[in-house]
Amino acid sequence: MLLRLLASLTRQKKAAAPAAPAPPRLALDPARRNVLDVGGGHRDNALPPHYAAWQRLMLDVDPNAQPDVLLDARELRRLPAAQFDAVYCSHNLEHYHEHEVGRVLAGFAHVLKSPAGFVEIRVPDIHAVAQEITGRGRDMGDTLYTSPAGPIRVVDILYGYSRAIEQTGVDFYAHKTGFTRRSLRLALEAAGFGQAYFLAPLGVYEIRTVALRAAPGALHRELFGIGPQSEAL
Repeated sequence: MLLRLLASLTRQKKAAAPAAPAPPRLALDPARRNVLDVGGGHRDNALPPHYAAWQRLMLDVDPNAQPDVLLDARELRRLPAAQFDAVYCSHNLEHYHEHEVGRVLAGFAHVLKSPAGFVEIRVPDIHAVAQEITGRGRDMGDTLYTSPAGPIRVVDILYGYSRAIEQTGVDFYAHKTGFTRRSLRLALEAAGFGQAYFLAPLGVYEIRTVALRAAPGALHRELFGIGPQSEAL
């Protein structure tokens, strides 16, 4: 009787399983280079000027952001492979748990064209914040700098912008992991990005890198000035 009951429940579960959703459609212009802006949040959040002539497709999990691609970055493998010249990911990677970071980075590799496709990543610099705590006696509530949104404290960089989390109740705004240059490099290498270069930060307390799966070429030298003397991440 028990075996028949279990078999019946198994059949019911199989019958009730929903069909897999269709992959999102990508409206790409074949005449232009394109960049996938992962977790862009809002179209007013401008990309760096070296993408000015590129087609930007914004990916976000929040429908209120009105993204071109409504998708969780952990599900990037649902997109067609090798579609993008670049992935731009600014202050988004720290919003995933440590064990999910590899999945997100593997998704970047999946959507990038080969061999020249690259990912540009910006994340908070946890080592720099730790130096503020241990070297300068900063405490969790101390302000490190002031942004357009207001004062940014030690706790905001480590764990996410507290004011936004409180006002929205959205847990995704919390930081679930953090990076030093070394830990980010190791995560990129594990995802197949064997070449990662340190770039001058565009913000404070920030790590910025460009990572590739092959040796840099003319495009990377043009955009980032990568050369024989470039500093590895």
